[in-house]
Amino acid sequence: MKVLFLFIDGVGLREPATDNPVHAGICPALCQLIEKHAVAIDACLDTKGLPQSATGQTAMFTGVNASQVMGRHCEGFPGPTLRKLIEEGNLFMELSHKGLRCRFADAYLVDSVDDLKVRRFKSVTTVMALTQPETISIQDDLLANLAVSHDITRHSLLEKGYAVPPATPQQAAEHLLQVALAHDFTLFEFFQTDLAGHSCNYDHACDTLKMLDLFLDTVVKLCKTTGVLLILTSDHGNIEEMGTRGHTRNLVPLVAVGPGSDEFKANAGSLTDITPRITRLMVPGYTPPVRSVPTVPWA
Repeated sequence: MKVLFLFIDGVGLREPATDNPVHAGICPALCQLIEKHAVAIDACLDTKGLPQSATGQTAMFTGVNASQVMGRHCEGFPGPTLRKLIEEGNLFMELSHKGLRCRFADAYLVDSVDDLKVRRFKSVTTVMALTQPETISIQDDLLANLAVSHDITRHSLLEKGYAVPPATPQQAAEHLLQVALAHDFTLFEFFQTDLAGHSCNYDHACDTLKMLDLFLDTVVKLCKTTGVLLILTSDHGNIEEMGTRGHTRNLVPLVAVGPGSDEFKANAGSLTDITPRITRLMVPGYTPPVRSVPTVPWA
């Protein structure tokens, strides 16, 4: 089995409204995935306040309710407590230790993994990838079309002066599927949707969703023709409610299309279900390890 996991940051479920670009008719591929192939799951994790990226993503990729561990939702980059949770056990580690080949398809603009290690600020996915360095994609991989830019088209890299050829959303999707076919489990993270939501710029949000939808349309078609299981979810809501700059407490979609999709989605309830479900699906007879987690957060 080959699995492609698309983590699309900041997309929640909400009924059509004048400030909800998701239902403005501009992203039919995404809407069809949600309407036909998704279940709604919780991103608030039994914690008051607005869900945030650091705790939500830690929960998603470890199976541990990070917001409960911290006693609150934590935004941005993970601090010492969350990094410890990630480094002690995560989705890449669980699958890699069972002999499966994993890849983080987002290309880091570095020449080596060592360059990435010294960065002061690291996202949840970066901390996770560094526990299994062989999962990491670097600049040479992007130039060889063996990785994908975090913005899909490489436009932001060109604006910063990087000497990389641009890619259409369709080309980026083809590159991603080549990566997925060469590995057992592939992760791609797209956070432009969250940035667009924070901007409160409706037109910018629409442009972001249109580009993402061209990418998704090709990804879905290629996954269906190659038998790759496609999974898509988000860590919290945002772009579906452009009237506010903050995140939302809306449920988020958990999409699965392909072999094992019904089993994967059945009775899923929250972000903490994702890692154990993927692992059980890919590793027959898998039993999640018993983990000790701190009861009093220190940072």
